[in-house]
Amino acid sequence: MSIDPTHLGIVHYPAKVLRTRAEEITTVNDEVQQVARRMIELMHAEQGIGLAAPQVGLSWRMFIACVPAGEGRSDDDELPSSCTAPMVCINPVISDPEGPLEPYDEGCLSLPDITGEVRRPRMVTLSALDIEGQPFSIQGTGLLARCWQHELDHLDGILILDRMSQLSRLKNRAAIRDLEKAAGP
Repeated sequence: MSIDPTHLGIVHYPAKVLRTRAEEITTVNDEVQQVARRMIELMHAEQGIGLAAPQVGLSWRMFIACVPAGEGRSDDDELPSSCTAPMVCINPVISDPEGPLEPYDEGCLSLPDITGEVRRPRMVTLSALDIEGQPFSIQGTGLLARCWQHELDHLDGILILDRMSQLSRLKNRAAIRDLEKAAGP
């Protein structure tokens, strides 16, 4: 089955693909590369900093991250907290979380108008394949590390709704219900 990347768009909660563990990508081919490029376009068009394949309806273990330097993001640590170009991460694995869990309000392109406090480790190591299928490993901190963790959650069928503080869940209850109603039966 061939995928036409031009037809891909952002999938919203409660779509089933968002709650399904994604499958590993066995071969990094032209189709995977075209999908990655389309995901970058969609992420930029929606002014996001990350996008996972399930968010465009594909149960693939791939995500895109692009956290530009700016307000709330600094590279004064030895580790990067932003990236200068979009990162394509195929079959990613996160390891070596460090530091206390830090709270931060997260949003999600698949959960429009919903934000909530999520606690995550400040520093992690990401290992994956790039858009050419070459392995890489990098440590990151701050918003970049948070973005990687958020996107990897998508690949495991986990949403920020599952990680939000109880107060944030209560605050978003009506918006969540509206998304569920909009999806229909």
